[in-house]
Amino acid sequence: MERYFGENTPKLGFGLMRLPKLPNGKIDVEQTKVMVDMFMDAGLTYFDTAYVYDGGESEKAAKEALVDRYPRESYTLCTKLCAWMGARNADEAKQQFYTSLKRTGAGYFDYYLLHALQRSNYKVYDEYHIWDFVKEQKEKGLIRYYGFSFHADPELLEELLNDHPDVDFVQLQINYADWENPGVASRKCWEIARKHGKSITIMEPVKGGALADPVPEVQKILKEADPKASMASWAIRYAASLDGIITVLSGMSNIEQMKDNLSYMKDFKPLDEAEQKVIRRAQAALNKDRSIPCTACHYCTDGCPMNIPIPEIFHVMNHQRGNEAFRGVREYTIATEGRGKASDCIACGQCVNACPQQIDVIAGLKDCAALFED
Repeated sequence: MERYFGENTPKLGFGLMRLPKLPNGKIDVEQTKVMVDMFMDAGLTYFDTAYVYDGGESEKAAKEALVDRYPRESYTLCTKLCAWMGARNADEAKQQFYTSLKRTGAGYFDYYLLHALQRSNYKVYDEYHIWDFVKEQKEKGLIRYYGFSFHADPELLEELLNDHPDVDFVQLQINYADWENPGVASRKCWEIARKHGKSITIMEPVKGGALADPVPEVQKILKEADPKASMASWAIRYAASLDGIITVLSGMSNIEQMKDNLSYMKDFKPLDEAEQKVIRRAQAALNKDRSIPCTACHYCTDGCPMNIPIPEIFHVMNHQRGNEAFRGVREYTIATEGRGKASDCIACGQCVNACPQQIDVIAGLKDCAALFED
């Protein structure tokens, strides 16, 4: 018998946000099929996509690589409705659900989320009556479990769970770098969700890849503790070791990442006390890190009027800060070729409102322009 909803679900979920790409920028469906097969062969079953991922191509890839190739009862599929992106009114927002059903061909969704709720957008879901709409789909059997993914402060999470006590689960950003980060508040949000008896799916356990290649001091700490373990393994096992977790989503982008994740999550073992102490040392080291906490979700770029590749620019800045010998100007030139430069920012604030990490994007771009542009 489960102590909490989802206790017996395998603790690694396949996030379909960062799928492998072909040289033309399209999703590499054939490589995705291989990764899906590896995942399923390992006895893992949870797949996560969203209406807005890759402009809808992620849901289509889910159909080709998963839905069309496996019996429907052999896996579980989650997708999301984003009322604040790609929808100008309630009808367009609700249409996302039906479009997702068509794109995936799944027939129904095992899990369904209101996407990326934060201070700047959560009221749209009320204005468009999306909460009621999703519950209606659950009553029809088109959704089995519903909840919301969350990128805001603990006070808002408390408010939402008080207002919507019937949600089945929540999706939170939890990783060891953000555990005490006031901008993300992983620990406080996890505690509030558990206080309300809600199970949790975890997103960004590797913080958009940052914890797969952390700053040198953190790498040294983790390598000394276990020379054979990958950097990502520490982050994913940390998240999966928490109480109340349904699964931990990993946005794997190639077969090598899939192999690594399966090597320690196929037969998952929670971190022991000695390993938890290693993580605490890594957290202390990260407190000194000056990296821009961008996870490359690209929510900031979808509405940028100047077509500035913000995540790519911040990636160059982070590498420059971590390595003075890094040829940042050259990499910056490549990242901005044919697109807007950091100095082109008109400070409209669209990016700041969209950023789940609460980054002061405008200030960050000014710093990048000063460092990389003449």
